[in-house]
Amino acid sequence: MDVSIIIVNYNTISFLTNAIDSILEKTKEIEYEIIVIDNNSSDNSQNILSEKYGDKVHYKKLPENIGFGRANNEGIKIAKGRNIFLLNPDTLLINNAVKILSDFLDSNKNVGVCSGNMYDENLNPTYSFMPVFPSITWELDILFNNKLFNLIYGKCYWFNSTKYPKNVAHVTGADMMTRKEIMKETGGFDPDFFMYEEETELIYRIKKKGYKVMSVPQAEIIHLEGKSFSSNLDRLKRITSARSLFYKKTHGSVYQFIVDFIYRITAISRIIVFSIFKNEEKTSYWKFVLKNI
Repeated sequence: MDVSIIIVNYNTISFLTNAIDSILEKTKEIEYEIIVIDNNSSDNSQNILSEKYGDKVHYKKLPENIGFGRANNEGIKIAKGRNIFLLNPDTLLINNAVKILSDFLDSNKNVGVCSGNMYDENLNPTYSFMPVFPSITWELDILFNNKLFNLIYGKCYWFNSTKYPKNVAHVTGADMMTRKEIMKETGGFDPDFFMYEEETELIYRIKKKGYKVMSVPQAEIIHLEGKSFSSNLDRLKRITSARSLFYKKTHGSVYQFIVDFIYRITAISRIIVFSIFKNEEKTSYWKFVLKNI
């Protein structure tokens, strides 16, 4: 088996069937399997997938929602492919991205992770990777409204606008291909992460093993980012919590304290500015962030 495509579902059946349809339509000349790990959804996904796809999709329902990373770990346990393709349910393949990424991984043994270019529903470039890991510099860039990274890397530093593979720090977990042997070597996703930053932390450990992480622009995928997650406040709370956990895991408590301090300054400054301009929505947003740092 060449590739095991693993999709984690949590009440996203309308997105999920479209994603699977795109896989079946676009993926050619490669042996693959589709594994859906369900985080105890209430969307009747098991019956819908069984009726629509039969044995084309391997479905496993978990007794509870254990989060994105841990659910992917469950999929990896039963995966038969030598390569593992982690794909979000709110994605659509534009081309034969699975074969493109698998062939690239097979041809470059020093590469541990690769990913394609991501586009929004209007086919505009969207976040596909980052040139650096979260860090103090990263937090300062947020404080200065992304001006630092724009100056250093250019305005579209999160998308590969070239025709060539690019060495990057980490990629989005929405379309991430790696080898099953690497997942075994690293232990897979850290179970302490429920949602967000789990793929960044995993890739951090993979790079520590000496592997490269590459953006492969020939592989093209639409990402309907965030549309499979309905509660904005809950999402924001999880993001804020996950970023702190990432820093603690990768750099320790002192480093975490420093970056959290910078992020608090960012939140306070935004609250002041948006209060002056009477932007209640953004003021409330940053007050919520400040409360949860």
